[in-house]
This record gives sequence, C-alpha cells and structure tokens, in this order.
Amino acid sequence: MRNAFADEITKLSQSDPRVVLMSSDIGNRLFDRYKEAVPGRFFNCGIAEANMMGMAAGMAMSGYRPVVYTITPFTTTRCLEQIRVDVCYHEAPVIIVGMGAGLSYAQLGPTHHSCEDIALLRVLPNMTVFCPADSVELRLGLRAALEQDRPVYIRIGKKGEPVLHDGEPPFELGKALTLRDGADVCLIGTGTIMPVLLAAASDLDAAGISARVENFHTVKPLDSHRLRQLFERFPLIAIAEEHSKIGGLYGAIAEWWAAQADCPGRLINFGVEDLFMHEVGTQDYAREKFGLTAGNVAGTVSEILGGQRD
Repeated sequence: MRNAFADEITKLSQSDPRVVLMSSDIGNRLFDRYKEAVPGRFFNCGIAEANMMGMAAGMAMSGYRPVVYTITPFTTTRCLEQIRVDVCYHEAPVIIVGMGAGLSYAQLGPTHHSCEDIALLRVLPNMTVFCPADSVELRLGLRAALEQDRPVYIRIGKKGEPVLHDGEPPFELGKALTLRDGADVCLIGTGTIMPVLLAAASDLDAAGISARVENFHTVKPLDSHRLRQLFERFPLIAIAEEHSKIGGLYGAIAEWWAAQADCPGRLINFGVEDLFMHEVGTQDYAREKFGLTAGNVAGTVSEILGGQRD
C-alpha cells in the first residue's frame, strides 16, 4: 500500500499545486519521485510529529492541502493533542496517513502497533476516518480526501496486501462496498482484514452457509442506510477489524445499533483483545493470536448459526 500511496500522491501533486507532503524521519527512497516531480513541496520534519501536525494545520489554513505521512502510532497517538486542537478544532483540511496500521509491524512490538487509532480519531469532531482494503481503494480515497474541506484520516497497511478489485468500483467516502453477496450471514470489515473475511466466506460456502461480505472502508461517517438494510435482512452480523474490540468499527456499529428502536439481528465481533501483545512475531502470528483468521471467523459463525437452526 505504501508504494501505491507514494505513486498516487506524486500524480496528484503534479495536477494540484496546493498539495504538500510532510513526513517524520522517513529515510528511505519512497518519495524520491515525488521530490523530483514537485521540488520544494516535501518536508521531512524529523522526529517531531507534534510540530509537524501544527505545521500542517497552519498550511491547511493558508490554502494548501498538506498530507502528513508516517508510521501509524507516530502520526496519531504521539500528536493526538495537535490533531484535536490544531487540526480538528479549526476544521483544517489536513490528510493524516497512518502507514503500517493495526498489527502490520507486529515484529517491532507494542510501540509500533496501532490498535487504538480508529477509536481515538473517530471521536474527534470534524474528522473522517477511512480505512482502505487495498491499493485501489487507497487511490480512490486519497483523491476523494483532497476534495474535502475537513480533516481526513487514512489508515493503510504496509506492503504486499492483495488487490481485491479488478477495476475501480463505484466509490464514495461514507458508502460501503459489497464485495460478495450472500443470504445467511453478513461479514463486515474495514481495512486490510477484508481478504480474511473473503476467505472466511469461502469456507462458510463450503459448509453450506451463504455469507455476504461488506466493506465499510469508512468508519466515520458510517453508512447507516446500508446498516439498516443489513440488519433487517440478516439474523447475524459478524464484524472483524485489526483494531481493539473497543471503540473501532464494532464500537461504531454497536452504538448505531443500540440507538435504533426496532433493529433486529445479533451482533458479534472479532478484533484485538484489550491488552498489549508482548510477544514478537509476524503479522500472521499476531492475527492468529487474536483469532483474526478465516478459520476462526468461519468456525464461530457456523457454530452460532448451527445453534440457531437447532
């Protein structure tokens, strides 16, 4: 995803002179093409993320479209006060990109994990929270974010994520995408966990259970119209995310669901438990630890539906 981001922001910067790219201590060659294409519009702000966010807010209020990019915990939790006061309070159109979100950096330990960022940023007034599932959605969402007159948080993976779309789907921030239709259960996810849900749907299909897969790439604002349709149609909604079970997509949907007077259905979730992961391992190892696997999702759903049918 990070390579797709670098390529897309380079293209967009050449057609939009307002675009300014800022990063904190990124020393690799990722943005070499960007710096060659638009000299003077890249700022490496060093390990000073709070200052960087303040700079971005000032640029945004001066007519620029700053895009802030670095590893997720350092562009969110490290400078949360500046995001809240400098960016969101002023409704400054800053695009904040968190790279390597969730458990992408599982091998580097909790300092590099980001399983709280959706919860923290979606509670901030004026903030849009967008979690693309693949590089296609990332490109579409980045273009859409530049058209917003308010802050947008883009939560992306690291590298090597599979592309889920053959072409460009009809895309709009705040509108869910159906990746697979089904009749018995609905699996909802956001971000890079979507391939796991598609694999779980295939496992369920092999067991005679038809699963619909919905991609809620935008956690805020929620697609409440689509949610209403899904809860009226399916007796079971299963939500998965590479984020804490507290405050993320599940939290947002549960809040919406609890506020409905006549919304049927049952809601379950798969996510990171309320703890720090002290072991070191791959992203797949971390997902296995927290049950974020196709086998666990399919097995749990099958067990619940089997009990309901009995």
